[in-house]
Amino acid sequence: LVFSLSLRSFCSVSVLFGSFLLLLFPPAVLSLRCSGRFFSRSSLLLFRLCAAWRVPGHYIVVLRSGTHENQVARTMRALRAKAARRGYLTEITRTYSGAVRGFLVKMSSDVLHMALKLPHVDYIEEDSTVFVQGLPWNLERIIQTKNQSGKYTPPNDGAQVGLYLMDTSVQTSHREIEGRVMVTDFNSVPEEDGVRVHRQTNQCDSHGTHTAGVVSGRDSGVARGVSVNSVRVLNCQGKGTVSGVLAGLEYIRASLQVQPISPVIILLPFAGGFSRTLNTACREMVRSGAVLIAAAGNYQDDACLYSPASEPEVITVGATNAADQPLSAGTTGTNVGRCVDLFAPGDDIISASSDCPTCFTTKSGTSQAAALVAGIAAVLLNANPKASPADVLQLLRHHSVQQVMNPDSLPAEHRLTTPNVVAALPKTTAPSGRFHDQTIILRPEFDYLFLVAHCRQGEEMFSCSSYSPNGARAGERIEVRDGQKHCVAHNGIGGEGVYAIARCCTGNNVQCQAHASPQTGMDAECPSPEHQLTGCSSHFESGGVADPMRPLHGNRKACPARTRMTSYASCCHALSLECRLNEHYPSGFTEQAEVSCEDSWTLTGCNSVSQGFITHGAYARGNTCVVRASGEDRGAAAIAICCRYRPLEQASSKHSHDQGNQ
Repeated sequence: LVFSLSLRSFCSVSVLFGSFLLLLFPPAVLSLRCSGRFFSRSSLLLFRLCAAWRVPGHYIVVLRSGTHENQVARTMRALRAKAARRGYLTEITRTYSGAVRGFLVKMSSDVLHMALKLPHVDYIEEDSTVFVQGLPWNLERIIQTKNQSGKYTPPNDGAQVGLYLMDTSVQTSHREIEGRVMVTDFNSVPEEDGVRVHRQTNQCDSHGTHTAGVVSGRDSGVARGVSVNSVRVLNCQGKGTVSGVLAGLEYIRASLQVQPISPVIILLPFAGGFSRTLNTACREMVRSGAVLIAAAGNYQDDACLYSPASEPEVITVGATNAADQPLSAGTTGTNVGRCVDLFAPGDDIISASSDCPTCFTTKSGTSQAAALVAGIAAVLLNANPKASPADVLQLLRHHSVQQVMNPDSLPAEHRLTTPNVVAALPKTTAPSGRFHDQTIILRPEFDYLFLVAHCRQGEEMFSCSSYSPNGARAGERIEVRDGQKHCVAHNGIGGEGVYAIARCCTGNNVQCQAHASPQTGMDAECPSPEHQLTGCSSHFESGGVADPMRPLHGNRKACPARTRMTSYASCCHALSLECRLNEHYPSGFTEQAEVSCEDSWTLTGCNSVSQGFITHGAYARGNTCVVRASGEDRGAAAIAICCRYRPLEQASSKHSHDQGNQ
């Protein structure tokens, strides 16, 4: 049995194959050479067969060529009688009289030797499962430009990218990854628990082989040209230690110094309890230029409680199912929260099995989701080899599918902070000339007086805003600490905690500054006409409820301030950067007002302006500014600051005009 198987940007277990794959494997992708068991009078031929493909107790009895129908019936009667005399039941469920003559019988394997001795019996074959062939659902899901041939065709194969896989050992002889994985000499794993641990090769290789296949497998991989270096930090039970992972990272750092690889990805498909030391080591690896991608964890919990998932410089990946909802299976499921950067398919992911060199299996979890994102990152880096780790995250988020998860499927306390983006391959890897952004939202664990959010290394803060569940907030301000901008959100009197929201962007050497009001009650202005106003913040110095005003975005770019308030203007400068306001003023009271930027523009700032009562603040949801209010007056208006790079011909025209006026 042989199977062939626009500045709109980037702002920012295991289950063996079963018949259910008929639903998952939608034309030939996997080449599996697994066959069934054949029984003849002279010999038993046992070919490799993935266990779940077998249909136990069901046998196809094939009679010799030229056998007549009455001889078929006589053979069935004789089999029943011989089996009954030995105390075995048999059930004939189907007969065949076309290309082959014979019948399908349900019986114990103990009856086989009797059946083989019957006249006219040529051989007996154990029944097994066949599968419809096509793209595994996770590969089909991440393709945004469908190919008519039905084949998986990414923009490139990631061949210029090197990847270090920190996992269990890997079965490098598997046909999916043969010649694609190099096993390093590093091995730092703890002893297995218990005294009766079976260390068969297939058990020790199980997780690592599957993960390597998801990244670069011939038929199941995302980036099939990536060279994978296996660094073993997990034992046969899939367990490791923080000390072992630290040693593994040191080994990778030393290896890169001796033989540099650029660009390089380090895949961390595991999670443990929060470790400051592990997070620090990961952060230093990112600062050296490596892209680190980690599993969020499978505990249905806040990813910020685990390492390395909680490290901000690491790209942390949650898992979704085939319905684009957060993965949940009984007591396990994907971690969520602000420390998750994006989600990816992670349920029933088909890849290489360590049971045999041609076997496949499915596994579920955030490890599989992280491996898939590592493959997509390799495709992006292959096209943008000089992209920084921050650029890679922004590119991943930009090309992701936005707002597909049902927010109600997330825990209430994490709905605002969990990014609603599911990873996908880019439609094209051609440079867009746009900058990329994301939103960093810090959720209050308690009723803190203030909360601080900041951008990643390599990102610029385009704006700072805040949000309060009950509207009691004293606003926000931008502070510079050790050369890094921080968005500081202040809780108000009677407040129930406050969210700090930083809008962070990368691209084209954008340089931003925060300018505060000279004194309370005065406007905060951008320093020159060349600067664009990308965001406004306001802080009520005496602890009252912040009541921001509409940004000024004409010839004079400024953030107005009310009495006893200090305003902060985020002013950015880059060649051909232009910004404008999009506003929505509801005609009557509404609890929520929204306004979006057009496709070619990116949301950099999001503000609420009171029209009569309490505003809870503003936050970005993708490219949309969301404002919530309470009371019975006119509610609040939503004001979005939208920016883009001016098209080249317009930028050239403006430059010539400016020179003519000098």
